[in-house]
Amino acid sequence: MPLQKLLFKPGINRESTSYANEGGWFESEKIRFRFGYPEKIGGWTNLAAAVNGVAYTYAGVNRDINNWVTLNYSNLNGVGTNQKYYIENGGVYKDVTPLTAAVTVGGSGPFATTNGSKLVLVTVSAHGVSPGTYVTFSGAVAGGGLTLNGEFEIVSTPTGNTFNIISPTAATSTSATTGGASVIANFQIAAGNAVYSTGNGWGGGSWSGITSATLVTTLSGTITSATNPINVVSATDFAATGTIGIDSEAITYTGKTSTSFTGCTRGATYPLATSPSLAAAHLSGANVYQGATGWGEAAPLANSIGTQLRLWTADNFGEDLIFAPRGGAIYYWDVDTSTYARAVTLTSLATAASATNGPYVPTTTLAVIASDVQRFVIAFGSNPYTPGNSATTFDPMIVRWSDQEDAYTWVPAATNQSGEYKLAGGSTIITARMAKQEILIWTDAALFTMQYLGPPYVWGFNLLADNTSLISPNAIASVNNQTFWMGVDKFYVYTGRVDTLDCTVWQYVFNNINQMQAYQIVSGTNEKYGEVWWFYPSANSSVNDRYVIYNHLEKTWYYGTINRTAWLDSPLRGFPMGAQSVQNSFLSAALTTTPTTNASITLLNGYSYPSSGTVVIDSEYISYTAHDSADGNTLTGCTRGAVNPVTDTATTVATHVQYSSVTFNTPNQVMYHENGTDDGSLSVLQPIEAYIQSADFDIGDGHNFGFVSKILPDLTFDGSTVAAPQVTLSVRSRQNSGTAYGVGNSPDVVSGNNYALARNYVVQLFTGQVYTRIRGRQMAFKVISTDKGVAWQLGATRLDLRPDGRR
Repeated sequence: MPLQKLLFKPGINRESTSYANEGGWFESEKIRFRFGYPEKIGGWTNLAAAVNGVAYTYAGVNRDINNWVTLNYSNLNGVGTNQKYYIENGGVYKDVTPLTAAVTVGGSGPFATTNGSKLVLVTVSAHGVSPGTYVTFSGAVAGGGLTLNGEFEIVSTPTGNTFNIISPTAATSTSATTGGASVIANFQIAAGNAVYSTGNGWGGGSWSGITSATLVTTLSGTITSATNPINVVSATDFAATGTIGIDSEAITYTGKTSTSFTGCTRGATYPLATSPSLAAAHLSGANVYQGATGWGEAAPLANSIGTQLRLWTADNFGEDLIFAPRGGAIYYWDVDTSTYARAVTLTSLATAASATNGPYVPTTTLAVIASDVQRFVIAFGSNPYTPGNSATTFDPMIVRWSDQEDAYTWVPAATNQSGEYKLAGGSTIITARMAKQEILIWTDAALFTMQYLGPPYVWGFNLLADNTSLISPNAIASVNNQTFWMGVDKFYVYTGRVDTLDCTVWQYVFNNINQMQAYQIVSGTNEKYGEVWWFYPSANSSVNDRYVIYNHLEKTWYYGTINRTAWLDSPLRGFPMGAQSVQNSFLSAALTTTPTTNASITLLNGYSYPSSGTVVIDSEYISYTAHDSADGNTLTGCTRGAVNPVTDTATTVATHVQYSSVTFNTPNQVMYHENGTDDGSLSVLQPIEAYIQSADFDIGDGHNFGFVSKILPDLTFDGSTVAAPQVTLSVRSRQNSGTAYGVGNSPDVVSGNNYALARNYVVQLFTGQVYTRIRGRQMAFKVISTDKGVAWQLGATRLDLRPDGRR
């Protein structure tokens, strides 16, 4: 029988079974299709410069990258994280996070220390900050063995007048007030969430559940997940028995004293909830509730409304930068690459320029852009303009714009072009994007176009489509006069009209996605290969861990796994840029040397950690296999003393004191993609595993078994950086559609079989043919590479496949 050439339809198709998709590809990981044939994607490298052997990094989860070139040819990136805003230049991240007013604390000093503890309680009246925010102290004198000058992250806010920071070293004595009367606190703008959260102290509300009055006290000491009784400042006004809430944990108690709750059951079920909460460690000073909570407080409620993550929009106004956090003020950074002065509010600049117009700059917006040609600053979602009233109520459906060529003037007049317009079609604006000769505006129910008309109307608005959706403000990408976006249950394209994209991986994507964390989804282009990428969180992940790609040139889809939180394909840098980042955390309790396997680690804030990976505490590497996405702070399945991938040696299991710093194995960084062949997120390159597997094929609809005696591979290894690049070819056989690969006869059709490979063959450039003996009613073909320095492109492999009896 003649050789059978394996030519499969380009793209991945998961909309039917593997057998029904005969003649196509069924699974993929880190591959793409080019001219109809699969190949491994390119690698990535850290763009950060290394100085004294240390690569620059940034704090927080990066949600936005904005690239531009200044008049003096500085090639800059604006980088917005949930904690800070940076300007990157030459791989160095400069902190330009805006400041709020400096506070002189006075008195005997704001710091309260505890002997042997790194946790410091700071008293600043009406501080108004949130966990994750940074503060810089100056003027402090030594006290409790600590001199607390410098920048610190605020890790918790027990009350509106106190917050906790963590010192690099432990205090050597206990002191209620120390630091001196000259301490000055410079607060940066309040941090936002790294992920969407409910009832974790970052803004859960009291719209549902218990509606009785709230009782609040605070923990008088740090507790573990098993502490009982629970000591508090005062339990006098609480019920004799009942349920209390601390962060997201519900705790029932059967008795109490004036300063404690006794007979406690940890990880109890909140009223109206359908499942128990999770027992966790809690910091000294954490709020303890009974009843409903107020706006912005931790919510011990079922079905509480949560708080969205911090997202940014940014655009250039000339060579300067305008940016805004979603739901926050508009900030302006005047290019200054000599000192990198901090950004300031646009309101303050406008007020300085015009005391009359300044107060009317929008105080809150959902998104901000600067129109490319006409040079207006436009706020999508704003407080409306009312003469004589600069404190109007925010309206999420209003579009406001400044005067042309003037970012400061927002008061409409006959002598300028500033103005506003209220959209009708939805309840809130999601975001807006520049397109060809128009601006596209997405609400939660419709898509609008905004086009420049000139005076007197300035801008015109038209409805393009209703009953559309957008899953995330960053799930949009534009290329070749086409705009693609991801809706809550489908993909769309706008080319002058709105169409739904046919998607051959629809079930794979939308049946396994974490809709609660959907605002993390980010999209971007990889124009060199005609691709649009979407990074999204799978159903069991609290962070982005998957991607799906649409090749708009070849009209094909493929997918894989990777963690990226921001993406930008900029012609000014030469490579697409992708961000990998987590919010660093601290141990909530001391860690001993046992157990060394199947251990668990509880963090103060681990919500942004991937579902599995490796963390570093002091010099010990600890791998984990699961991240409790409900609790958010517990890493489980831990192996202590894991291998340091840079040195390729095991690390030493050690004890770690409470509040030790916990960082993820790979530093927060922006990476150049399609650069090399390997994973360059560490200082030593790591291999990228890439594979593709076909759907099942047979002979004559499987009437006969097939027998393969010879394989003639067809691959090239162009772009490889090693002398002898290789891949592994597999032909996987099975008796029927319901049996596992490599299993003779297993009639039960089950999901999640642990398929065993039937035959594997290492193939190099000059491998002419491979002799084998493989028998099955249907077979699948797979190519996989796991080594460093390997790039490959698959051609038309041939099999010596012939009928071989029946069964």
